Amino acid sequence: MAAVAYLDHAASTPMHAEVVEAMREFFDGCYANPTGAHRMAREARRAGDDARDILAEALGARPGEIVFCGSGTEADNLAVFGAAAGSGGTVVCSAIEHPAVLRPVEQLGGRVVGVDSAGMLDLDALAAALDGDVRLVSVMLANNENGVVWSLEEVAEVMARRAPGALLHTDAVQAFPWLDVAARAAPADLVSVSAHKFGGPKGVGALVVRDGVALQPQIVGGGQEAERRGGTPNVAGIVGMGRAAQITVARRAETVERVGRLRDRLADGLRAALEGVTESGVRPASGAGMPVDRSAKVAGSCHLCFEGIESEALLFLAERGGVYASAASSCASGAEHPSHVLAAMGYPRSLARGSLRLSLGAASSEADVETALAVLPPAVAQLRRAAA
Repeated sequence: MAAVAYLDHAASTPMHAEVVEAMREFFDGCYANPTGAHRMAREARRAGDDARDILAEALGARPGEIVFCGSGTEADNLAVFGAAAGSGGTVVCSAIEHPAVLRPVEQLGGRVVGVDSAGMLDLDALAAALDGDVRLVSVMLANNENGVVWSLEEVAEVMARRAPGALLHTDAVQAFPWLDVAARAAPADLVSVSAHKFGGPKGVGALVVRDGVALQPQIVGGGQEAERRGGTPNVAGIVGMGRAAQITVARRAETVERVGRLRDRLADGLRAALEGVTESGVRPASGAGMPVDRSAKVAGSCHLCFEGIESEALLFLAERGGVYASAASSCASGAEHPSHVLAAMGYPRSLARGSLRLSLGAASSEADVETALAVLPPAVAQLRRAAA
């Protein structure tokens, strides 16, 4: 395959070479079921326990509070359905949650809270949605489309006043590559993450379940994960997730600084090259020298809307030029309807249909940015001419 500018890291990141190497033994050497009693099974179990220790430290949890799952989606589902099951209580989430949270909340007849035009949670609306019947509040730490980061401390303060008995869940899937989740998610009772968002393998996620939180398992029959999630553990995936978390934490500060500069170069370059570009999740700058304030976003997020085009056509031209991106979240990309995130932020349908999510990651380079800056402006111009 020819070299490409991969700008879809929010959908999935390349695995670190060290992660691939760490997993290799559990494909062709130590392949036993870790629930067994013989030596190979014990070795597999020990490797999983070591990874659990690493992930627990990275998330500010105890090893016994980690529940390994098959994905971030499963972790979110387990948090919402597991906490709500049998409680008779109400569940609440924001309007821009990932569908892995939003759909379960809707299915349970829960309440959905709005956001403002910059994608920030409406805390007054949250307070109005809370009462003594609320069992769970789920708000993401960083949004998967616009990259906006929320303060869980502020959410927890509102909950303490309005629904002191409720649990707080956060989807930290997009946050972990960029933020100190151990500190930022400390107020949360339940925390979801997914390995393939930070250099680990696909098919493995985790849910932090703080001590004392009652959670009804959604997959039963095996008794694994302290009776909270049945099924034979994916040892190779768990080992890979642990190694990826270790690498991410060790390199996070440098990655955030470097990638943040690349993101700014990309966003500023596209805004300068084209008219009719709206960048989501930002506010006007308070000082000179910067066109917008991106301090509320994670470093890898560049989400733009281009007036007068359709994103699917732009993605086609971008791919022809070697730029790989997406229109919205990976689960919605290619869908006929514009992003529910942009709709909740009040974007008109005519503008939202021209959205483009350019997401950078630890492997992103200056060459990726320069390729995108060379390919995207003429592609947008071509589409606008064709539509005129």
